[in-house]
Amino acid sequence: MFNALTGLRQKVGNFPGVTVDKKTGICNLAPGMDANIIDLPGTYSLYPKRDDEWVTYRVLLNQDKDVQPDMLVLLADASNLKRNLLFVSQIIDLKTPVVVALTMVDLAKRKGIDIDIEELERELGVPVIPVNPRKNKGIAQLKKAVVQTAKNLYRAPFFDFIPNMALAPASVESVKKHFPAISDYTAIHYLINHENFSFSEEIQDTIEGIEQKNQFNPTKTQADEIMQRYGRIKQLMSLAVSEPDPLQKSLFTEKLDNILLHRVWGYVILLAVLFLLFQSVYLVAEMPMNAIEWTFAELGGWLNSFLPDSWWSNLLVNGILAGLSGILVFVPQIMILFGLITLLEDTGYMARISFLTDRLMRKAGLNGKSVMPMISGFACAVPAIMSARSIENRKERLLTILVTPLLSCSARLPVYTILIALVIPKILIGGIISLQGLVMMGLYLLGTVMALLTSYVLKLFIKWKERSYFILELPMYRAPRWKNIGVTMAEKAKIFVTDAGKIIMVISLILWALSSFGPSGRMQQVKMEYAQAKQGQPEKEAEWDRQEKSALLENSYAGLLGKKIEPLIRPLGYDWKIGIAIITSFAAREVFVGTMATLYSVGDSDDESSMLLREKMQSAVRSDGTKVYSLATGVSLMIFYALAMQCMSTLAIVKRETQSWKWPLLQFIYMTLLAYVLSLAAYQLLS
Repeated sequence: MFNALTGLRQKVGNFPGVTVDKKTGICNLAPGMDANIIDLPGTYSLYPKRDDEWVTYRVLLNQDKDVQPDMLVLLADASNLKRNLLFVSQIIDLKTPVVVALTMVDLAKRKGIDIDIEELERELGVPVIPVNPRKNKGIAQLKKAVVQTAKNLYRAPFFDFIPNMALAPASVESVKKHFPAISDYTAIHYLINHENFSFSEEIQDTIEGIEQKNQFNPTKTQADEIMQRYGRIKQLMSLAVSEPDPLQKSLFTEKLDNILLHRVWGYVILLAVLFLLFQSVYLVAEMPMNAIEWTFAELGGWLNSFLPDSWWSNLLVNGILAGLSGILVFVPQIMILFGLITLLEDTGYMARISFLTDRLMRKAGLNGKSVMPMISGFACAVPAIMSARSIENRKERLLTILVTPLLSCSARLPVYTILIALVIPKILIGGIISLQGLVMMGLYLLGTVMALLTSYVLKLFIKWKERSYFILELPMYRAPRWKNIGVTMAEKAKIFVTDAGKIIMVISLILWALSSFGPSGRMQQVKMEYAQAKQGQPEKEAEWDRQEKSALLENSYAGLLGKKIEPLIRPLGYDWKIGIAIITSFAAREVFVGTMATLYSVGDSDDESSMLLREKMQSAVRSDGTKVYSLATGVSLMIFYALAMQCMSTLAIVKRETQSWKWPLLQFIYMTLLAYVLSLAAYQLLS
């Protein structure tokens, strides 16, 4: 609905003082009349529990000084009208001008529900407009109703939906003496939640005195209110809504749920869906990735063929071009991964995954709602951690935040891809199942299993006690919106190229400089030694050139830095070049590929910079002649990247969400130690 009203004229920020998204946009309601629209977080009633519900609550009660709405557009689900009318009736009794947008009308008809819109409007006393924002239906009528409400052609109903004054007559009357402009229902909320409002100390004391004097009972008042509202809603439903016999045959959704949520077959199907997802990411992307690699190889070879041998041509080919290749080659896989995740969300299956995994999550100290952030973590940990706000329980929310970065995000995908191609043979099992795809799925499963085990351990040390509930609305199965999937794929690819790409390019250029320059004395000595060698044996000039490049790289600033940390990482099977890549990857994991492209394009034995990075790494050997990227080293490195905390942005967002440096520091330490220990074990077992 928000997109249908605002189009592309929108921006995303945060509500002041809280980490809750605020999406705002401009909507042209009529010629010469624009509206500033704010999309408030969703809620089901005016009794908030989560942080995002409190944001909405404060706005609706006019307690947010930055957001003071002139009117409200309230979306109500026609297929679950009875439940939605509770919130509708509460909003009406606040006496803020409101227009009800009735969604899912087509779904209600399929359920056999017939709604008399005119009768519903009369009973509620506010305009009710059927809409279908997915198909852009009813939007013009909604805009017209908003304009008429703005011009006071529609006004808030004079009578309350229920007699709110009767719920606590003495208390409400006393509060309204101090706030004569508010409604009876608003006065009740002042009595219940005034401690959470920004009233002066004097006003707070006054309301507290009213509560004590009249023996106001918030719990009893709320219970009485809800019972009366549902009694009135029942009368309204009998007048305006015709529903079928509940014993009639079930909808397609219910029949499908009997299979997809089955206690045995549901899990089998879930594993099959995840298996196909990762096989698709690997196999479908292979052709476009090869095309991108070939293009950059040809471009690099063409530039080398006519550019002079100078520092700036070296920078262009081995710095800029190598870094750019390391960015674009992984765009196909990232687009496919995001496209498939969006497909699962659009069809309604993602919510079923939450339902299926709730029992498993609870054993690890989480609940079913933790699955949504964790699955989002397969794309990127930053928005995944932010989405954990929907988890009401503080302990479960914190555990979700602490373990979500263990899930393999899209930034790890380039690392996995290049390492799998190096050490895992390209064979098909049974002629159809890719071994490389299986390894890829295994890495994703490793992160998932470690996240659950870590959560189980951490829950023993975090002693917060708070009751937990898992309440989830399962959406109807719907056909995917292919345009939405396409837009999401394009947007995520753009974000990867522009955001991660900037970091990769900067790191690539810095690494080119570190790899090309070093202490002047050492570099001059290497050049003099090899100049003499070439004079003495000119027939071996090509061999001396190869050795000179290797020696120059080894004595560069990058080589010296890598050698400093080599004793620490040698037990894992890593050399000094891998050490440099690990250091730069703490800025962002995807920098690994750009780092390797830069290091090997400068230090490799082959003059042709158009050689593919995988071939250069494949031929890399240690001083004793053994391969650098053996199976043991490759598996160790994959495990390290699967588990280590190598993302400064994630640490920053954890600090913002937890309002403390304690938790991101704990996260960094435990993930790095876990990665080191398991990588060491893998290398020692396989070598």
